[in-house]
Amino acid sequence: MTSECYVYVTLPETTEPVVAARLKVSSDHQGNQVGQFVYGNSYLARPNCVPLDPGRLAVLDNKVKQYAGTSAIFPSLRDAAPDRWGRLIIEREFGGELNELEYLLYSPDDRAGALAFGLNSVPPAPLWQFNRTLQLPELLETSDALLKKEPVPDPIVAQQVQKLHLLGTSMGGARPKTVVEDEEGLWLAKFTRPDDAWDNPRVEHAMLELALSCGLSASRSKIVDVGGRPVLFVKRFDRERVDDGYLRHRMISAVTFLDASESSADRTRWSYPLLADELRRTDIDQANSRRELFRRVVFNALISNVDDHPRNHALIADAGGWRLAPAYDLVPTPMIAQDGRTLAMVVGDQGRVATRDNLLTECARFGYEWDEASSLIDEMRSIVENTWYNTCRSLGVIPADCEQIANAFVYPGFQWRDDIDADEAPVPVPNF
Repeated sequence: MTSECYVYVTLPETTEPVVAARLKVSSDHQGNQVGQFVYGNSYLARPNCVPLDPGRLAVLDNKVKQYAGTSAIFPSLRDAAPDRWGRLIIEREFGGELNELEYLLYSPDDRAGALAFGLNSVPPAPLWQFNRTLQLPELLETSDALLKKEPVPDPIVAQQVQKLHLLGTSMGGARPKTVVEDEEGLWLAKFTRPDDAWDNPRVEHAMLELALSCGLSASRSKIVDVGGRPVLFVKRFDRERVDDGYLRHRMISAVTFLDASESSADRTRWSYPLLADELRRTDIDQANSRRELFRRVVFNALISNVDDHPRNHALIADAGGWRLAPAYDLVPTPMIAQDGRTLAMVVGDQGRVATRDNLLTECARFGYEWDEASSLIDEMRSIVENTWYNTCRSLGVIPADCEQIANAFVYPGFQWRDDIDADEAPVPVPNF
């Protein structure tokens, strides 16, 4: 069982990884797992060395830093670990579950952020081997087989899958995915699943486009047809192509940034206002980032994106410092409830309830005056209410799928007022 490794990082404005630290996992006298991290002296001697995160590993010195949470792996390092899909791939190769350090070691180098892990004091050279779009049919077929726990059709493809091509990062969830390179750079390609209730790739693409029309900083995306099936391409914002390879930006989840629990059973620090406060202290463009975050909360409320947990928000860092990453994983959730729908994170003084009134209670912490925030909400509501259907249809979502997701948008309870009875609340009728 592996208990220690080296931590590599690709420094800002460079394309080759260097050794930054050593990570060791051991047990204390009570049998609890404890992580020990120490920056290397050679790394600290570099004039361009940077901390790996703005929190627990922010101090650049050679003192041993310890962490003993639900996992012994420091949160910012765990952000580079595989998600449920990535773990499925790794477990398929190694014949069972691994410990947390081994998941880090055996996940592909296409992970989110600028970190990598290994057992040698000299990091391996970057592979620069990425999937091309012509490989997608085989990879899509392989992902179907893996989901069904069937034999992988092509042994050669199977070997590629296990070693490189089908991956997951902790930012991504359970959807099958891979990294694809084209003339524009690197994209995260997200596949369909057999149990999808509607055309998820096209719907998510439409939500990212709708977010852009509402003034959000959202990830670029496009749909690619693969054998008659849609694949969603989302541009990697943690990679930047240059002449000799790719710059890699450090990246952490909002779970790490908030020092929050991974589990929804403990949402003590799952809070948008708290995230805004932390951005104010850390983000190099904190004023704009806090206002962007408010627009993001409003948008999530308007499309009933109740999967807005802290893993679906991130920060990235280049040579300038840390800043809020573009929005991603924006998905509508049709629900029966017509009032009091809740997001995953606290919205305002009334907790997680996704209403106009609650959004306004803490608008000042995002940098908005009440009147300005109120006008913004009304403007975004109008855009979503009046354009979501045409946006979806223009991007290939069929009418039947639009009908399935219709009640996710601007649900009646969003505009709740004490003097309006629930039975009298207006119900938007989409133009099918």
